[in-house]
Amino acid sequence: MSTLTIPHVIPSPQEDCEKLHTAFSGWGTNEGDIIEVVTHRTADQRNAIRWTYHDIYGEDLLKSLDKELTQDFEKAVLLWMLDPIERDATLVNGAVKKWAPHDRVLVEIAVTRTANELLAVRKAYQEKYKKSLEEDVAAHTTGDFRKLMLPLVSSYRYEGPEVDSGLAKSEAHILRKHIKDEEYNHEEVIRILTTRSKSQLMATFNAYHEEHGNPINKDLKKDPKDDFLFALRSIIRCITCPERYLEKVIRLSMKNTGTDENALTRVVTTRAEVNLKEIKEVYYKRNTVKLEHAIKKDTKGHYEDFLLALVGSEEE
Repeated sequence: MSTLTIPHVIPSPQEDCEKLHTAFSGWGTNEGDIIEVVTHRTADQRNAIRWTYHDIYGEDLLKSLDKELTQDFEKAVLLWMLDPIERDATLVNGAVKKWAPHDRVLVEIAVTRTANELLAVRKAYQEKYKKSLEEDVAAHTTGDFRKLMLPLVSSYRYEGPEVDSGLAKSEAHILRKHIKDEEYNHEEVIRILTTRSKSQLMATFNAYHEEHGNPINKDLKKDPKDDFLFALRSIIRCITCPERYLEKVIRLSMKNTGTDENALTRVVTTRAEVNLKEIKEVYYKRNTVKLEHAIKKDTKGHYEDFLLALVGSEEE
């Protein structure tokens, strides 16, 4: 569920563009007006503002924002102003170009998005970067990660509720065999996790637990420092409970002495119009601290104001 607060009477795109343009004028930038406009508009409304701004002023709004804003606040606003599919394509491209085995952006986007959303991301990626996501993933990953990531980003999972209980038991047995033998990169493990529908996989994981006594992720923790095993566990968490997975991303982003602004910004901007309300609820149950209070403690300035506007307050 969205955490955005949309006004009952929405100004026209022309009025919003005028307010933004005025915020850029004069001796200083009025960051408050920018936050007020962009955080209280839906994705479609923000797109309309972008195109209208270009028609009126002859400049890409994102370029104007880029010139006027700085640091984490700038990165967050620019990411937020992108169309959701274009935003995902941009995030995936950044993850691929700076690929590291511990990076979870590819897993997060490939698994938490619907089949149609992931397909749209692949199309947007081609249009924006003039190459396919699949070829970039293949070029920047190696070994077991290439075997896993390529089918993961290429997948078009069936999204119906139908479940084959016999298949679930059979594939739970297959998973158990290869996990027990520490054949974590086996093609059957990868096939099952990257192609089966989420409903079917939920049934398979339940069958695994019932038949073998442990949740599958517990049996994948033999080496907690193994990045490949962590990737497999991340896929499973994103399938079984994406809100809990994303809550952990946020929690870890603010856990240590320094804040991981990239992770915090990514989850807030990509989920604010989707399921951030549910993520907030999970965060509070897990930490007994409201997410907005944690953000106030770990961030500052206009970046803090921007995130809090997207997250919403406990009174809303």
